[in-house]
Amino acid sequence: MQNLHFGEWFNPRKAKRGSDYFMALCREIVGQQLSGKAAGSIFKRFENLLGSKITPQNIIARKDQEMRDCGLSWAKVKYIKSLAQLVHDKVIDLEALPTLPDEDVVGELVKVKGIGPWTAEMFLIFTLNRENVFSFGDLGLKKGIEKVYSIKDPSKDKIAKIVNKWDPYKTYGSIALWHSLEVKITDYR
Repeated sequence: MQNLHFGEWFNPRKAKRGSDYFMALCREIVGQQLSGKAAGSIFKRFENLLGSKITPQNIIARKDQEMRDCGLSWAKVKYIKSLAQLVHDKVIDLEALPTLPDEDVVGELVKVKGIGPWTAEMFLIFTLNRENVFSFGDLGLKKGIEKVYSIKDPSKDKIAKIVNKWDPYKTYGSIALWHSLEVKITDYR
């Protein structure tokens, strides 16, 4: 853990304003509960199916089975289609997300079936490059706390006491914890 290479994981100066937030959220949904390698392979097939641009319109136009054939579970097909419909219908304005506080971004995103706090927090960290995010639902972060602080099965309150000391740079602490477990950035992106 001597050389963390934060810029490899996270660089707030390289904030991805104007990024394809829709594609980033699709990637987050695809990657839920999968290894980085498996998620990357499925997402590549998903990209190949949709051609050059992953858009709500392209997804709405696809048959569920076509998306399923990429390796997506039926639930993830449903979640991505739901996201596409909500964005298409302007129920969710992804372009407004960078202007919102973290809590409001999470609140907007969890309106989408299949996007919970963990997915929204990974979006905050890796797409919006927010500096003060810690995901209490991330098992890797909990394992990192256990390892670095030599605590067995810490409660959420115990973790919060540790993490709150990192304010306003919780994201950097999160990265350090993932790094302590020798997690590579490609495992997440």
